[in-house]
Amino acid sequence: MARSTVSTGMTPPPAARDVLELLKPITWFPPMWALLCGVVSSGVSPLSRWTFLLAGIALTGPLVCGTSQAVNDWFDRHVDAINEPARPIPSGRIAGRWGLYIAIIWTVISLAVAAFTGKWVLIATVFGLACAWAYSAPPFRFKTSGWLGPAVVALTYEGLSWFTGAAVMAGALPSAPIIVILALYSFGAHGIMTLNDFKAVEGDRATGLRSLPVVLGERPAALLASAVMAAPQVVVIVLMVLWGHRASAVAIAILLGIQLALMPRLVSAPAKNAPWYNATGVSSYVLGMMAAALGLGGYV
Repeated sequence: MARSTVSTGMTPPPAARDVLELLKPITWFPPMWALLCGVVSSGVSPLSRWTFLLAGIALTGPLVCGTSQAVNDWFDRHVDAINEPARPIPSGRIAGRWGLYIAIIWTVISLAVAAFTGKWVLIATVFGLACAWAYSAPPFRFKTSGWLGPAVVALTYEGLSWFTGAAVMAGALPSAPIIVILALYSFGAHGIMTLNDFKAVEGDRATGLRSLPVVLGERPAALLASAVMAAPQVVVIVLMVLWGHRASAVAIAILLGIQLALMPRLVSAPAKNAPWYNATGVSSYVLGMMAAALGLGGYV
């Protein structure tokens, strides 16, 4: 007698390559770079705490940033069906509720690694994960605001990652100058996040997401993003001079000059030129972050 097959109704787990695509490795670089800025700014040799450094890299990139991407894709699956229908969830390659399960699993793993790494790193990780969920998930869903959404991402991607790097190396709360500089660069990164919204204007408008390009219009949003990026760097330059880090101040001033020279082209056609500016102007911005870190760490 043939054995009958009983369906469990469970959706099979997704392929590893689809999970990796969900976690968007390309997005891991900015927080990992900010982490390295934190490491350098601490002035502590990476060789003295290399195991903790590896944990910090894992946290800022694959774990916390990866979690934020999974959470975002799950709660944005209807938006992605318009903007990016080939993404793993809207395409059906990650079916059922697996997108949500992956986000939860990655959250737990992130907390476990952070607990091993140290108190201040755990505190930063808890805050970062809370922001990741609040950014995309109801009832907060900060991403629906063109003001709060970019602020949350800028704070976690840049400032919190920098804080984590400095805390990992020092094993303590970072110094006041480090916190001031990472806060300034986090503020400026609000403009970078606004630039990222230009690629999704159609989907944002259709689904009620009030990004700044949707609310203000493309040109005003690009002008605002440019000003928000530039102003904190001016303050950083002044502080570097006052603190005696003149070589860092000169380097940041040159990199800011490059950004200012490129901004008119960005503003002339924001939707078309935002990817180009991300590759040029934003690259100069993050190089300035490292120049500041080198000064704070006593390397220049």
